Amino acid sequence: MFVREMSEEECIALVSAGRLARLACSKDDQPYVVPIWYAYAGKFLYAFSMPGRKIEWMRANPRVCVQIDEISDRQHWRSVIVIGRYQELPDSAQWHHECLHAWSLLKKYPYWWEPGGLKPLPQPVVGASPHLFYSIHIDEMTGRTAVAEGGI
Repeated sequence: MFVREMSEEECIALVSAGRLARLACSKDDQPYVVPIWYAYAGKFLYAFSMPGRKIEWMRANPRVCVQIDEISDRQHWRSVIVIGRYQELPDSAQWHHECLHAWSLLKKYPYWWEPGGLKPLPQPVVGASPHLFYSIHIDEMTGRTAVAEGGI
């Protein structure tokens, strides 16, 4: 098996085709990793969530890391790491266009609200949904791929 760096074009192709990623954030020197569904557009990843630990931590420290993988078997895989910055897209006049943009990208895919919209315990019923959209501005994107010998 050989491992090689992916080109920028290869990284973009994988991120564009993917939907499920792992988002890493940290607060007070404690890391936290969760799965997210996302949509890619230009220099941004867009996602949806309910309030919780991930949102609280990203509000405190907007620097995040996202990993997107494609694994065929142990000798054939691709993995991209995105380093970026969290930006909440509140339901306000200032962010209205960005919220609609995020929703329009995400709604193209079935179950786009999972896992961000699901919580493990029953939640109290509230008058308005506390959901939110957010973006991750991509500052850096790198990737690696593995292929079996002779498959380069």
